[in-house]
Amino acid sequence: MIRVCQIKLSILNDSEESLINKLTKILKVNKEDIISYKIDKRSIDSRDKNNILFVYNVDVDVKDEDKVLSKIDDINVRKVNETNYEVNITGEELLDYRPVIVGAGPAGLTLGYMLSKYGFKPIIIEKGKKVEERKEDVNRFWEEEILDESSNVQFGEGGAGTFSDGKLNTLVKDKYGRNKYIFELLIKMGAPKEIIYDSKPHVGTDNLEKVVINLRNEIINNGGEFRYSTSLEDITVDNNKLTKIITNNGEIITNSLFLCVGNSARNTFKMLYENGLNMRSKPFAVGVRIMHDREFIDKMNHGKYFDKLPASTYKLTYNKEDRAVYSFCMCPGGYVVNASSEKEKLVVNGMSNYKRDSKSSNSAIVVSVNENDYGHDLFDGVNFQRALEDKAYNLCRGKIPVQRYIDFKNNRVSTSIGSVTPETKGKIEFANIRDIFPDFIANNLIEGIESFSNQIEDFNMDDALLFGVETRTSSPITILRNEDYESNIKGIYPVGEGAGYSGGITTSMMDALRVSEGFFKKYKGVK
Repeated sequence: MIRVCQIKLSILNDSEESLINKLTKILKVNKEDIISYKIDKRSIDSRDKNNILFVYNVDVDVKDEDKVLSKIDDINVRKVNETNYEVNITGEELLDYRPVIVGAGPAGLTLGYMLSKYGFKPIIIEKGKKVEERKEDVNRFWEEEILDESSNVQFGEGGAGTFSDGKLNTLVKDKYGRNKYIFELLIKMGAPKEIIYDSKPHVGTDNLEKVVINLRNEIINNGGEFRYSTSLEDITVDNNKLTKIITNNGEIITNSLFLCVGNSARNTFKMLYENGLNMRSKPFAVGVRIMHDREFIDKMNHGKYFDKLPASTYKLTYNKEDRAVYSFCMCPGGYVVNASSEKEKLVVNGMSNYKRDSKSSNSAIVVSVNENDYGHDLFDGVNFQRALEDKAYNLCRGKIPVQRYIDFKNNRVSTSIGSVTPETKGKIEFANIRDIFPDFIANNLIEGIESFSNQIEDFNMDDALLFGVETRTSSPITILRNEDYESNIKGIYPVGEGAGYSGGITTSMMDALRVSEGFFKKYKGVK
């Protein structure tokens, strides 16, 4: 297989025919010499707004491959051997009891898929409901402000990522083929095929539901079992080994427990710590959601060709000494959503459907915080998050606080919406969002947003809308594990974002693969 990199096509001439013509020219072959080809990566080069380019990496199978390569001296043309993900069951032990997975988010569903596929028949317990019922609870909350603390944007089948943009970006190097395996699995379960090659792939909230349902059915068909509305309440340990778990629906005897909890599982963290599980606090970030008109962001990034391209994304960073301000979970053509999961606490997030076709684009703008800001005890970070969410809730009695950026800078409540159309899921109300934060966070948010206008002109426009508060960027806690992915209590395996080992859908699924690999080195099945 030959990989041809950096094939550039004008946005005005982007077609399969143009791509094949470029390939034949670069490889010095005729069209009939090309047996097959597939796109490995596609990105957009918009540095020159008058000449927007699609940039392709393409894998090509040609006749007389070695002969073709011998005639080419080009660093962008090389022979490649695809790395395919391999699963090896080398363990020799049999489990006495079926393994239990806590949480049916990206990590939990991936582990459920792997364990069921290879005969371990896992039991997956999920605090929330199956995704179809969960969706009804979430819509009811957005419309009627009736919160179900077990079934909401944070908790339920699919995890917090189900009500998001479904971004699959990752900076993880993939020499073992895990990333490709995950993308192929998602496509098999109903995700758009383009995710395999787009440089900024996303699934979209509207597609994630069917992906989750198909994964569930695959797990069940392979012998796995789901128990919804079932929360982990306690564990029993004997001689430093797990012997059983206690749920709100009864006991489950097991010697292997996979903790795929999300970063909102605060009560679970506390229970596990009280049972002797080793943890440490970790830095995270908090801030606001900022919203602009989608057309404005698209024009700033893509110029006059904005309407010929997908809704535009951005990634912005401002560093000041030991603190960073940065954009996070940018949702083009999306919505700001009320993502609360606790009574009288309010937190926001962003989501987009696959078409990303709402009138506005939004992103979290967050400030990094650490133990020097909130305290050195294990749960001080959690308490810091809760304190901000409590203030956000009380500002507007549970509605999402909103404020024009000019009013945030001037420390006053907004009285009207300007040129930016608010697109939200959940009711909004004007407030002074600065009242939520300590001064150092508010001041750093302003410095960062002002700085970002050097990268996207007028990013700091007066009418940009801020929504508060964004606190669930990552877990404030890491559950420690060894090189075999096991905690200090034998039989307990921390996995994914809530445990502190990933930051998004793709990395959570990849971490689940790593943990399953470690598990397969020890065990070959269940008695």
